[in-house]
Amino acid sequence: MKNEEAETYPMSHSLDPPIIVIGAGPAGLMAAGQAAGLGARVVLLEKMPKPALKLGLTGKGRCNVTNTAPLQQFIQAFGPQGRFLQPAFSRFFSPELREFLTSLGLATQVERGGRVFPVSEDAPLIARTLVSWARSLGVEIRTRTRVTDIITKQDYVSGLRLQNREKGESTLDAAQVILATGGASYPGTGSTGEGYELARRLGHAVQPICPALVPIEVTEGDIVRRLQGLSLRNVRVWVEAQGKVLGSEFGEMLFTHFGLSGPAILSLSQKVVRAWEAGQEVNVHIDLKPALDAQKLDARLVRDFRDRGRQQLKTVLKGLLPSGIIPVCLEQTGLPRDRSASQVSARERQVLRTWLKDVSFTVSGHRSFVEAIVTAGGVSLREVDPRSMQSKLIQGLYLVGEVLDLAGTTGGYNLQAAFSTGWLAGQSAGTRSRNPAAHK
Repeated sequence: MKNEEAETYPMSHSLDPPIIVIGAGPAGLMAAGQAAGLGARVVLLEKMPKPALKLGLTGKGRCNVTNTAPLQQFIQAFGPQGRFLQPAFSRFFSPELREFLTSLGLATQVERGGRVFPVSEDAPLIARTLVSWARSLGVEIRTRTRVTDIITKQDYVSGLRLQNREKGESTLDAAQVILATGGASYPGTGSTGEGYELARRLGHAVQPICPALVPIEVTEGDIVRRLQGLSLRNVRVWVEAQGKVLGSEFGEMLFTHFGLSGPAILSLSQKVVRAWEAGQEVNVHIDLKPALDAQKLDARLVRDFRDRGRQQLKTVLKGLLPSGIIPVCLEQTGLPRDRSASQVSARERQVLRTWLKDVSFTVSGHRSFVEAIVTAGGVSLREVDPRSMQSKLIQGLYLVGEVLDLAGTTGGYNLQAAFSTGWLAGQSAGTRSRNPAAHK
C-alpha cells in the first residue's frame, strides 16, 4: 500500500485517539463495551457487513454461552494452556457472564452437561443485544472495514491502516488496540485468520493453526454411511496413535456419511488432527457399554441368552444396542443373525463382548475450517500478559479470544474464554486510557 495515497479519518469528539477494537465477535464486543463503560472513546472495526455474524450461528443457532463447571474443570478443558486463563476467569467467570446477560434481558438456563443457553434459544438475539449494548455505551461500530496493518512507534501502538469498501485505503490513529479477530473457523462469517498475520508482522510467534472441535473422517466409509444419523449416548470414546492413548471422553457421538461427529468426537478432535497431520496412524475406539467391565458384561450376556434363549440373536441384541447398529455388529463379529441365543457358544459370546467394548475406526482425515467450531493454535501465550491480555512485545496492544493459542472442549468453554479475555482486555485498556501516565 502507498501511504501517501491513504486517507486519514478525522477523529470526532476529541483530539485524542481512541481505543480501537479489531473484530466485532464476542471477545471484541465485550472488550469494546467494557472500555467504553470506563469512559474511554472506542471504535470497533468489523470487516463484514454486520457485526457478530459467527456468534449468531453458535450452538446450532441456540448459543451455548458458557458452562456451570467449576473453575478447575474449565481450566482443564483447555489442556496445558488453560492455566493462562486463570486471571481472566478470576475476574469475570460464568456466574458474572450469566448475571451480565440477565441485566441485558437475556435470561439463561442450564442443560445437560452444565451447558448454559439463553432461555430464548436464539443466538442471533444474543448477537443483536450485545451490539446494542456496546452502542448504548458510546462504542462507534464501523463495518466493511478491514485492517491491513497495525502501526507502531518505538514498540508502542500508534494506529492502523485500513481498507474500506466505500472509502478505500486510510489510516486511523489509535491510543490502544485490542486484537479480537477470531480464528479461521467458519470463514464465511469473516473468521479467516487475518489476526494471526497482523500479530506475526509485529514480531509475535504464532503457533501453527488447525481445525478444532471438528468432525473426523474414517476409512470405513461403507460402515459409517450405513450408520449415518445414528447417535450413541453414554459411550466412552478414546483415541490412539502409534499405540499411545491420546485422550478419552464419555458422552454422545454421531455417525455421519463421512465419519464421526458429536460432542465426544469433537472434544477429542484436536488431538486427532494434530496426530494425523503429523503422519501418525490414528484410531478411534468406542466402548458401547462403559458402565460394565468385561466380567459384568459377560454375566449380562449369559443372563440375556439364557432367559431369551429361543429368540433370534438379532432380537436379543435389541436390549443391548440401537437397532441400526445391530447388522454391523453381526457382520463384524461373524455371528449369524438368525441363530437362536441359546446356540451362541462361549467363544462367540467372548467375540461379541470384545466388540461391544471396542468398536474401532481408522482416521483418514478431518473436515475443514468451514466445519470447525474453533481454531487450535494462534499467538503464543508466552508473549501475552494473562493479567491484562496486553502484548509483552508491543505496548498498547491487547490480544483476546480465538486469536490466542487456546482451544477448549465443546460445551460453552470457548465462548466463556472469549468473553472473559475480552472483558479483561477492555478493563485494562479502559483503565489505562483514564490514567495513561501511570502506565508509562
